[in-house]
Amino acid sequence: MTPQNIAWDDTVLPFQLDRSDIRGRVARLDGALDRILNQHAYPPLIEALVAEAALLTALIGQSVKLRWKLSLQIRGNGPARLIATDYYGPQEDGAPARVRAYASYDAERLDETAAPFSQIGQGYFAVMIDQGEGMVPYQGFTPIAGNSLSNCAETYFAQSEQLPTRFALTFGKSQTPGRVAHWRAGGVMLQSMPSHGGTREAASEGSGEGGLLTHVDILAGVESEDWIRANALLDTVEEIEMIGPTVTPTELLVRLFHEEEPRIYDTQAVQFGCSCSAEKVRSTMSIYSQKDISKMTTVEGLVTADCQFCSAHYELDPRTLGFDATHAP
Repeated sequence: MTPQNIAWDDTVLPFQLDRSDIRGRVARLDGALDRILNQHAYPPLIEALVAEAALLTALIGQSVKLRWKLSLQIRGNGPARLIATDYYGPQEDGAPARVRAYASYDAERLDETAAPFSQIGQGYFAVMIDQGEGMVPYQGFTPIAGNSLSNCAETYFAQSEQLPTRFALTFGKSQTPGRVAHWRAGGVMLQSMPSHGGTREAASEGSGEGGLLTHVDILAGVESEDWIRANALLDTVEEIEMIGPTVTPTELLVRLFHEEEPRIYDTQAVQFGCSCSAEKVRSTMSIYSQKDISKMTTVEGLVTADCQFCSAHYELDPRTLGFDATHAP
């Protein structure tokens, strides 16, 4: 790996196209995605869903003026019951953002002959934003639609935010000569912003699946022409360009959008990060009575808990847990 390859690993690069009111992001995940997936022994179908969700989370999270956390949840009635991700905004200038993800699934119901997305079935795609103490959390839901999690995210932004949005993603295991295979993912996000900070009047019923809105139902005139042109250029992107390792994100933007006058901003580093801790487990246990805690206590005299995101294992003294212990004088 060359120094320029390493410099662009696990980053999100914001940009805008000066010929139109379109902003975007280019994301590269490798070490962070390895950490996310190596916490678990997921089947390949589930690995693909988690990888796509993690990449979407990095792109969406960086586009939000975030004080604390953005989460995605994909719930369905298929074998892949839940895909959950969190993006934590940087705690200070120059610090990396953190991303984590996990899946809950029914291994016996997985269909190895079908595509990963089909394992979700019917359900919903949710975006949740928590700006921290004193702020009202935001939640937005749209039905599972399209043929990928990217399609679901595009539907969410059109339906809930009236923001035409497009994702081009690729992910998988990559191996260079003499090195161990590892996960790499890359993607581009485009989003049409209302001119001069205005709002758009969307159709009451969309032309998408089940009457959901698409960009066709939102844009008109010059905005529509700009959006169609930018999407046509994005359609020419090659998977190897999105993940690298020889094409940097800035080079990719020049290749795709040089006629659109791309303007780039500071990159945001991303790393795997989990917010779990023994103290948070104790706080969660404070809703239980001592009687409940006693039922959770093992024969060794401990209460154990495992983090679904990072697989951290906690062993706690039951005398420090529960409602009685928390509220004792």
